[in-house]
Amino acid sequence: MEMIGAIVHQLTRNLKDSQVKDSAFAPYFVDHTTGVYPTAASGFPWSASSMQVKGDPMADLTEDLAAEQKARVTYDNILRLSDDPDVNDAIKFLREREVVHFQRFGEAAQLLRERLNQRNVYFMNPAFDM
Repeated sequence: MEMIGAIVHQLTRNLKDSQVKDSAFAPYFVDHTTGVYPTAASGFPWSASSMQVKGDPMADLTEDLAAEQKARVTYDNILRLSDDPDVNDAIKFLREREVVHFQRFGEAAQLLRERLNQRNVYFMNPAFDM
């Protein structure tokens, strides 16, 4: 979030009034000026409710894998639209991190699969199931 916020700040810090008025940025500007307010491209603000946690290791790792892929696709789409080399360099760096995170979560899921028959790993939670 910090890196994306810094990119948005760099891209908007020297906007002229005419650039704001004559762009799709105008509605955002009315509400937030050039402050960084995390939203999806659709305009929906970020919320912690978008974070999915079940407390089940396999369910949570699967969700983590999906989140990393969704972030990677978002970065791919930004790269398709951006012609700013500085933005592209930062987005490529973030994209590479998503790929590595996906690989590490995949490794964790594989380790979990190897232990599925052990107590309190997948099929039961002793706090509830004893």
